[in-house]
Amino acid sequence: MALNDRKIQILQAIINDYIATAEPVGSRTIAKKYNLGISSATIRNEMSDLEEMGFIIQPHASAGRIPSDLGYRLYVDRLMQKKELTPQEQQLLKSVATTNISQIDYLMEETAKVISMLTNYTALISEPIFTCAKLKQIRLLPLDSESIILMVATDGNYIKNHILKLSTVPEEKKLFEMGSCINNILKGCTIEDIDECIITLLRRELQEYSYILPMLLSAIQKTATSAESMQVHLSGTKNILAFPEFSDIQRAKSLFQTLEQKDVLITLLQEQKNDDVQIMIGSENSLQSIKDCSVITTTYKMGNGTRGTIGILGPTRMDYSQVVSVLNGMVKNIENVLQALVENKNDT
Repeated sequence: MALNDRKIQILQAIINDYIATAEPVGSRTIAKKYNLGISSATIRNEMSDLEEMGFIIQPHASAGRIPSDLGYRLYVDRLMQKKELTPQEQQLLKSVATTNISQIDYLMEETAKVISMLTNYTALISEPIFTCAKLKQIRLLPLDSESIILMVATDGNYIKNHILKLSTVPEEKKLFEMGSCINNILKGCTIEDIDECIITLLRRELQEYSYILPMLLSAIQKTATSAESMQVHLSGTKNILAFPEFSDIQRAKSLFQTLEQKDVLITLLQEQKNDDVQIMIGSENSLQSIKDCSVITTTYKMGNGTRGTIGILGPTRMDYSQVVSVLNGMVKNIENVLQALVENKNDT
């Protein structure tokens, strides 16, 4: 049975209508809303053929048809029209690039929020992974009578603050001097570079406060390890409740539980195989818990081969064209911000 132009037109009409309404589509609807120049009876016959070919399914005996995963696959591969972003959407994307952002984790949080706001789906984004992260800056700041703040920055302005509890807190001037000494010794080092010789040197510079060295090194190691592992930001989880596909409480609860697991989010993003936009539809996903969803991912770059992944999760009835446009637009903007961070790093 051939998939001729008429069948393709009818399939596209079913998909467009179902994406817009979430209601099964009948032959009369297609005949009234789409000027195909054929009768309802002919449309019914073609729909029967499309169902037999596996591109559409009939959820109930008296209902119209809805697209199958195979139908959506044909749609995104061959039929999907490129959608231009509206001026409002473009402005919202650019707002991330114009925000004064100096920390990557904050940039990723804001990016995820904007994507979920624009698409009304769930956005997930990984921070860039730095292999052999190098220490860029270390500072010690007073917090209270029993605590100090240790700020550790690595490549690409990856910054983490740690609170260290001390029996005696040095004066602010002394803390500044200690931080400067530590920074001079460790700047440009990876965690593997901190050998016994460096530790001996640090202990001598810290003098009577050398007892904080184990806490300090532990915090530095945690920061470097975080910079070298995948950190994922999630936004818009509750957006899924707006879709009738997830009106069933148990179905929605199962999806929420899945999205609460960091290893699951990492798995979703790691399925991105190349730099192109990748679309995984329903049963194509490796995780059983998201078989009713589609996941669209793409990558962004940050120089020296460092990259991260942006993903959008929604029902298989998602507006694929709009999501792809948003992702492509966001990649351009986020790479501009990251380039600015890299240039700022090189200037310091």
